[in-house]
Amino acid sequence: MQTFAITYVYSENTSALNEHRPAHRGFLGGLSAAGMLLASGPVRQADMTGALIIVQAENAGAAAAMLDNDPFYKLGLVIDRAVVEWDIVIGAWADA
Repeated sequence: MQTFAITYVYSENTSALNEHRPAHRGFLGGLSAAGMLLASGPVRQADMTGALIIVQAENAGAAAAMLDNDPFYKLGLVIDRAVVEWDIVIGAWADA
C-alpha cells in the first residue's frame, strides 16, 4: 500500500457545505474505521477553503476512486481535487 495526500478545494456555497458536512464526515469516518484513511481535516488560505485527506491505497487511481462517493464530491461541492503520492520516511506513519 502507498500513502496519498489528497487535497480538496471547496465550493463557496457555504450553506450547502454546512448542510452536507455531517454526511461528508460520516463517509470519511467510515474510511477511517476501515483503515484506509489516516487523517483528514480542513485547510484554509486567504482565498480558499478545502481539506487535506491522507489515505492508503494501491495507486493514485484507487485513492481518488475511494473518495468518489464522498457526498461533498458527488454534490459538486469539491471544485478541485489533487492526488499526490507521499513517500513518508520520518515519523509515526513511516513504519505503517
